[in-house]
Amino acid sequence: MGTGVRMAGRPALTVKRLMGVGPVAPLINRRFAGPFNTDFVRAAGTLPWPFSSQPRDFSLPNSSWGPEMMQLYEHYNSQCEVETDAGTTKKGPWRRLPSYNRILKYATGGVHLSKIIQSKARLFTRNIKVEGAAFEYVTFLNKEERRCVCVFQGGHLLEGPPGHVHGGAIATMIDTLTGTHASFLSGPVMTANLNINYRSPIPLGSTVLMESSLDRTEGRKTFLLCKVTSPDGSKIHTEATGLFLSISMRHLLGA
Repeated sequence: MGTGVRMAGRPALTVKRLMGVGPVAPLINRRFAGPFNTDFVRAAGTLPWPFSSQPRDFSLPNSSWGPEMMQLYEHYNSQCEVETDAGTTKKGPWRRLPSYNRILKYATGGVHLSKIIQSKARLFTRNIKVEGAAFEYVTFLNKEERRCVCVFQGGHLLEGPPGHVHGGAIATMIDTLTGTHASFLSGPVMTANLNINYRSPIPLGSTVLMESSLDRTEGRKTFLLCKVTSPDGSKIHTEATGLFLSISMRHLLGA
């Protein structure tokens, strides 16, 4: 089951990917299953046991973030906690999802891999040390609305068409967002199919808003809709649909 991906940064191009591996971060323990299972959401989002230490959280602002990215970050982050009439704070509708670059180092599943692979493995979207050079993004989840948004800024190392983000980098971020969203909806998942239509190019260094919403579920299948727009929503850059299949950790680790 290999990938059948053809990517480019041109409008109206469809990209399909069959049985590729979606984001691995939430795939920690096969007991985390079912729609919005509390234990699963807590494990995927905040990394308690079995994680042994606190790595760098790449979802926090850094000096490379532009004004539009910071504005969107503050818009959603301010809704993670809200003030009550009594003057106290409580959880808001949105939740920021931490993001790390070394999943295998901190997850117990890493013991099934060789020490060499384990020590060198890095999450694809978090393997560039220079801030602002590649994938800068932060993801927020709204559990009640079953929506997930991602604020994304593409750096100069992601160039495709001159001065614009490569279509493959856009597809990577769509897979990252929708795969993360699907894992919160349905537990551990793998990407079965992505269909992507490119409407307008994304300039390097600019900020876009990516939104993932639930279309429907059918047994093990979770269907999602995704769109990528300008920060104010006035321009559509990309539209996509995704299909994700629920799996067990035994399946993921080849046991």
